[in-house]
Amino acid sequence: MNRFDNFIAGEWVQGSGTRPNVNPSDTRDIIGDYAQADAVQTGHAIAAAAAAAPTWAASTPQQRFDVLDAVGSELLARREEIGRLLSREEGKTLPEGIGEAHRAAMIFKFFAGEALRAGGETLASVRLGVGVEVLRQPVGVVGLIAPWNFPIAIPAWKIAPALAYGNCVVFKPAELVPGCGWTIADILSRSGLPRGVFNLVMGAGSQVGQAMVDSPLVKAVSFTGSVGVGRRIIASCAQRQAKVQAEMGGKNPLVVLDDADLAVAVNAAVQGAYYSTGQRCTASSRFIVTEGIHDAFVDGVVAKLRALKVDNALLDGTDIGPVVDERQLAQNLKYVEIGRQEGGELAFGGEVLERATPGFYQRPALFTGTTNAMRISREEVFGPVANVVKARDYDEALAIANDTEFGLSAGLCTRSLKHATHFKLHAQAGMVMVNLPTAGVDYHVPFGGSKGSSYGPREQGTYAREFYTTVKTAYSAAG
Repeated sequence: MNRFDNFIAGEWVQGSGTRPNVNPSDTRDIIGDYAQADAVQTGHAIAAAAAAAPTWAASTPQQRFDVLDAVGSELLARREEIGRLLSREEGKTLPEGIGEAHRAAMIFKFFAGEALRAGGETLASVRLGVGVEVLRQPVGVVGLIAPWNFPIAIPAWKIAPALAYGNCVVFKPAELVPGCGWTIADILSRSGLPRGVFNLVMGAGSQVGQAMVDSPLVKAVSFTGSVGVGRRIIASCAQRQAKVQAEMGGKNPLVVLDDADLAVAVNAAVQGAYYSTGQRCTASSRFIVTEGIHDAFVDGVVAKLRALKVDNALLDGTDIGPVVDERQLAQNLKYVEIGRQEGGELAFGGEVLERATPGFYQRPALFTGTTNAMRISREEVFGPVANVVKARDYDEALAIANDTEFGLSAGLCTRSLKHATHFKLHAQAGMVMVNLPTAGVDYHVPFGGSKGSSYGPREQGTYAREFYTTVKTAYSAAG
């Protein structure tokens, strides 16, 4: 069995133990044994990053560009190999895995360019003979905690801007999917970074993540994961006045109006809710459908779900791979039962499937006859489970869409420019899609939500600098 170690202060270091990386499409397939760091080893990584911080903060834009561009180029050249690893450890279909690896490459290349463009401002003072500069400087040591559902794209959009803006990194991938995170670390270990600028510590959140959150040397923490953990991290960082950024999920609505193109609406619903096995924080999990198109929409979605192939993620023709692990599958099944108990009608699917290889397979589920007050409409399932809520008209549909504690992504299917324009302004979400799936955001634009979905500055694009830099105002007298 291959063993994969942590990367600390420029060296590969064994952990206090190892954890097997299991393929959810075939639980007999163990990808490797991955090191498990504890709080003490995480402290060593943080200390290494702190020691390297002054040197990397003083690095030139060209140095940062060269490192990030080289990483992007290697990811691009190896996207099929890395995409296969991603699909093997997380369960996305192979085309999705390769696509995500490609996206990670482009994120590194985008932020290579940002390293050259990063700058401040020169302003005129209101006083004669005085000059003003607004400088952007790195925060210092940043702790990055990534989730399991996008095991290379989300690490990329945290690591790349952190390095581009001159910060040192302590990175913790999700325990379920350490392989892609380790691959990024391996590429970075050969990129020319000074020792300690980038550190990989794999292990439990209770050990590794908590050590990052508690350390006074860690000046900023970026977290993507569950609401409960995110809120605890926000509170802990606020207590010691560290910067914090948290992405914590959604209960995303797709509103379908009577005037929608039915084929467009059905495609947006199925793509947004069920692809990637529904394991996306931007997935549509509530279909809010007006009365005139309701029955045709339900029939269309059911017909499309019947045609989907649920199977091993690596097989040609698979549309939906397995659920990531047994615990997530159990949670999905629990919500299918909750939906039934609440009075929803299971119009399609929801059951466990057997395939040629042992894995965590579930048929996509669609509930009808639900209300927005039901738990299945209010709590994030994070699986291939969605429900339909009927609305009288656009106004009621918008009110239902906004009636949630979350506010990450929201979608609308319509031919009405009036309603599309109104929805973009009044949907209470950080990202709004019209006649498109709610899942699917370009790598160069800001990512984030409102209400309970997100906290702190946006991720991705040029907006990432708001989190990974601090602003200093500097005055000087002429002469």
